[in-house]
Amino acid sequence: MTSITSAVPLTDLPFPKTEYERRQRKVFEAMERANLDALIVTAHGHLQYLSGYDGRGAYFMPFPLILGPGQKLTFVVREYELGSVRPDSCVEEIVPYTEQSDFVPVCADAIRRFGLKGRRIGLELGCWNLAPADVSALQVQLSDFKFADATRLVATVAAVKTEMELEVMRFAMELTDVAVRVFQQSLREGITEAEVAANIESEVEKAGGTVRATSSTLLFGERTKFSHGSPKRHPIRKNEPAFMELGGVKNGYACGLVRSAVLGRHAETELLHDLSIEALEAVISAIKPGATAGEVDAAGRGVLKRHGHPEFLNHRVGYQTGINWVERGNISLEPGATDILEPNMTLHMPMILCGESGYLIGTSEHVLVTEHGAEILSRTPHTLYRA
Repeated sequence: MTSITSAVPLTDLPFPKTEYERRQRKVFEAMERANLDALIVTAHGHLQYLSGYDGRGAYFMPFPLILGPGQKLTFVVREYELGSVRPDSCVEEIVPYTEQSDFVPVCADAIRRFGLKGRRIGLELGCWNLAPADVSALQVQLSDFKFADATRLVATVAAVKTEMELEVMRFAMELTDVAVRVFQQSLREGITEAEVAANIESEVEKAGGTVRATSSTLLFGERTKFSHGSPKRHPIRKNEPAFMELGGVKNGYACGLVRSAVLGRHAETELLHDLSIEALEAVISAIKPGATAGEVDAAGRGVLKRHGHPEFLNHRVGYQTGINWVERGNISLEPGATDILEPNMTLHMPMILCGESGYLIGTSEHVLVTEHGAEILSRTPHTLYRA
């Protein structure tokens, strides 16, 4: 097996190398608490958090980042992707494989080089990008090792943001606010979802960033009954609702928002939106250090129960944010969740309600957990916009 060390200057990293080293130290501390001797990171958001590389090339097979105390971080990647991994990663030790059949033996060999025979290795079993076949094949190759589920380890570390990260997220939210204003100002009878999405992308680009508009939700009229529907050449008519959920992006950090509007009047949209505001504000009031994710979720559901419509909310009230819009395995604000909120966590609460006719309407906020509660990052009101 050949080890390749990058000599390319680290000019493409969004943060200083010292920031990545700080993150890695925090993960090593978490590994020690979890009694892990090594950790294999495969979730794309976690790879980007720890190394700078976004994992885009790993659609074919995992690109594991292997961490072991006292050892150099090691990336196992496809040889074809070396040209991208080198400049976009702070990891110097890169081990390549060529074909899919090479992945497991090369990865297993890289782990053995850590000298951890018989030790405990953490896998992100509850995250994307690690297939059951990958896990079983590694277990065969490394039968003398003990494997443990480390799905939440990197997520828990990444949940608490540094000032450097928060600066990036605040800029991303400025881009989102631009997108919201364009969404609202573009609404007129006959304009299509696709045209509004194009307006948003153009104005956000002028503001110096990007927005996930065409890949996010932007819907008019009866199409607001679709969950996560992308914009089409579908026009809005008088007395119809409009719905968007999108976010500005900076250095991989996305700050999403939900906003709704009505062109004229629409009784069901107005009812759902009034309820969503009340529930959202109850959720925000419940956010503080020491609160559990489940308690925050219960605050929103309690509002709907008092109004006799608990069935209007058929999903969690929010989730941890940061690199990537969401990452499977991150903190989820859902019934019974026991995760404890800490200062400098960032959360998105999409309070989207499903009405009796199937309309999905609501609002959201993206907040920073502070010592005293929650700071709302957006500057656009979460009220219903009337065009």
